[in-house]
Amino acid sequence: MNWIQLALASLWNRRSTVVLTLAMVALSLCLLLTVDRIRQDTRSSFANTLSGTDLIIGGRTGNLNLLLYSVFRIGNATNNISWQTYDDIRNNNAVAWTIPITLGDSHHGYRVIGTNTDYFEHYQYGRRQNLALQKGRAFDRDVVYEAVLGHEVAQVLDYDLGDEIVIAHGLGRTSFENHDDKPFVVVGILAPTGTPVDRSVHIPLEGYTAIHIDWQSGARIPGLTISAEEALERDLTPDSVTAVFVGMKSRIQTFQFQRRINEYRQEPLSAIIPGATLQELWQMIAIAENALIAVSFMVVVTGTLGMVAVILAGLNERRREMAILRALGARPAHILGLLMLESGFYGLLGLMLAILVHWGLIAAVGLWVQSQYGISLAITLPDATLSMILGGFLVTTFLVGLVPGWKAYRQSLADGLTAN
Repeated sequence: MNWIQLALASLWNRRSTVVLTLAMVALSLCLLLTVDRIRQDTRSSFANTLSGTDLIIGGRTGNLNLLLYSVFRIGNATNNISWQTYDDIRNNNAVAWTIPITLGDSHHGYRVIGTNTDYFEHYQYGRRQNLALQKGRAFDRDVVYEAVLGHEVAQVLDYDLGDEIVIAHGLGRTSFENHDDKPFVVVGILAPTGTPVDRSVHIPLEGYTAIHIDWQSGARIPGLTISAEEALERDLTPDSVTAVFVGMKSRIQTFQFQRRINEYRQEPLSAIIPGATLQELWQMIAIAENALIAVSFMVVVTGTLGMVAVILAGLNERRREMAILRALGARPAHILGLLMLESGFYGLLGLMLAILVHWGLIAAVGLWVQSQYGISLAITLPDATLSMILGGFLVTTFLVGLVPGWKAYRQSLADGLTAN
């Protein structure tokens, strides 16, 4: 019987303790793997939400607030942009294209976005990927009551082309104020993007104006009811928009145009560069990220120390075993090697179990996390940096076996064959 077989036989003889120790090591490593995966995929999901847009312009507010409500649908705008100002931005010689958006209403908890057909032409995500329609078409410029649904909206609410939907006033999942007198017909369903676009309902700006034509200050105007057909006879040009995505003809002009917008005299505006503002967000949450990683490392260290403590505590029960091995001619290196193999076994099998549990956890909660927070969690192997850390952990588990190995050797010398 070689030393590996001997180590495995010894572990099997103490299988109850081994199982509990493996669980302790595996769970500590699983925490580290999961925290790192969430950290990386959160950054990736945020970074892939918008690309190809040079500036985002909104009412005067903080940079992060503008980025969060316009791109990630988190929070609310403090001010809108007047339509005249939007016209000035759109007609500027330095501007190649614009995408106006209006926010404020919802449908079963999903944000409703008023926009125009430029949204489907110029909005990009990931690595400059354009939006694609899975079914149907984009809404028509000349038809007011049409809607294009994000992939998740259509899937979760079981909508198809031709279905009618009613927009709810406000952003609550349950609303007591609905624009039920002006329903929209689903004419298109977008292909999945893994971004907040999947959780959005897109309607024309004119449609957004139409459903609010008999509303004022967030409430219906008493005694005034304008039907869907009557609204079409009105001027449905919006008074304002919530934000504007801007593509520049030349990237060189971006900073100059940003400064011009921030100093705009007609009304207070804010212009941000999405990538730069996203870096500000990472800097803000870096402390929390580092704290979580540090806690995970401490849990792994605690698990390793616990493993050593279990091996040391079990040596008293194995004193006869070690004495017999010494009597049969086992050298100090053999005793040390045996305990190092056992310790390394905990580390190696614990890591394998941790990866399997981690993958199972990601598979179990991945869809829920994506639907609730828009973060797509991937089932992948650890990256290069984390792999090096895990490799260091494995080496450490073999080396810490020297401690119980040396103690076992000293005990075997003292006990001989008389140990009880």
